[in-house]
Amino acid sequence: MVSGVPVPNPPATLSHVDDAQRPQMVDVGDKPVTRRTAQARARVTFPAEVAQALRGSGHVTAKGAVFTVAHIAGVMGAKATSQLIPLCHPLALSRCDFDIRMEGDDALIDCTVSCAGTTGVEMEALTGASIAALTVYDMCKALSHDIVIGEIRLLKKTGGKSDYLENPA
Repeated sequence: MVSGVPVPNPPATLSHVDDAQRPQMVDVGDKPVTRRTAQARARVTFPAEVAQALRGSGHVTAKGAVFTVAHIAGVMGAKATSQLIPLCHPLALSRCDFDIRMEGDDALIDCTVSCAGTTGVEMEALTGASIAALTVYDMCKALSHDIVIGEIRLLKKTGGKSDYLENPA
């Protein structure tokens, strides 16, 4: 407190920059190996007539089985996260599961990733969900370009310094 006025908390230090503010990969070599999990969700919103056509076709377009191909692409994306995001560590994933389902005119894509490691898997879950959503768009774009990929978010994470559970507002 300065002169009776509360002093705001200093900004949190960023772990991916050094003292000179240059980007760096965080050194996780001294951290303990723990089981890490993360779940992320992406939402793909279809025009009503496209959602109806997908349901009527069993989620198959001229390009193939939409959700099956998106699942495979999502796994590939999660595994390639460190190649896509410069400061991410390469991780040996022990699990990468998808739940892709229709809810009204939306496809909800949940990606759950796990590993035993020294750093979290949030970025792998987010990347997996994102790549799966992009694949759904690609598989369906011949039906409409009015498909919207939105709301890609972390739902939960466990392991490491702190756990996180999305607050379902």
